[in-house]
Amino acid sequence: MKTESIIETGLKYLDTPYLFNSPPFQSSTFDCSSFVQFIFFKNGIGLPRNSRQQFQAGKTIPLNHVKRGDLLFFTTKKRKKKKGIEKIGHVALYLGNGQILHTYRKAGKVEVSSLEPYWKKVLVGARRVI
Repeated sequence: MKTESIIETGLKYLDTPYLFNSPPFQSSTFDCSSFVQFIFFKNGIGLPRNSRQQFQAGKTIPLNHVKRGDLLFFTTKKRKKKKGIEKIGHVALYLGNGQILHTYRKAGKVEVSSLEPYWKKVLVGARRVI
C-alpha cells in the first residue's frame, strides 16, 4: 500500500540533519518540506517544494478525519498572525495515534513527535495526497 511505503521511506531517514532551505531531491539534509517532498517523490508522487505550495496539493481533510499518510500543516511563531496560506510554516506526515514524522530547526533532525501538546495547538490544516 502506498501509505505504508511512504511512511517506511520516511522512517529510514530518522536522525537525518535539519538544514533550512535544504536542496530538493537529496537526503543528506532536510527541512520540513524538502523531507515531505523527498519521501513522496521516492514513492512516485510529485509535490511542490515548500509547505505553502504543498498545502495546495491533494484534497482538504477535516482534522477529525486525518489518517496515516496525510500531511498536517502548522503555523509558526513568525507566521501565526498572517492570513490564509501565508500562515503555514511547517509540514509533517501523520503516522496515526497522535504521532507525526517531520524535521524542524529545534529538533535538528528528522524525528517522530507527539501532536500533544505543542503541535496540536499550532495545527492549521490537513491534506490527503495519496
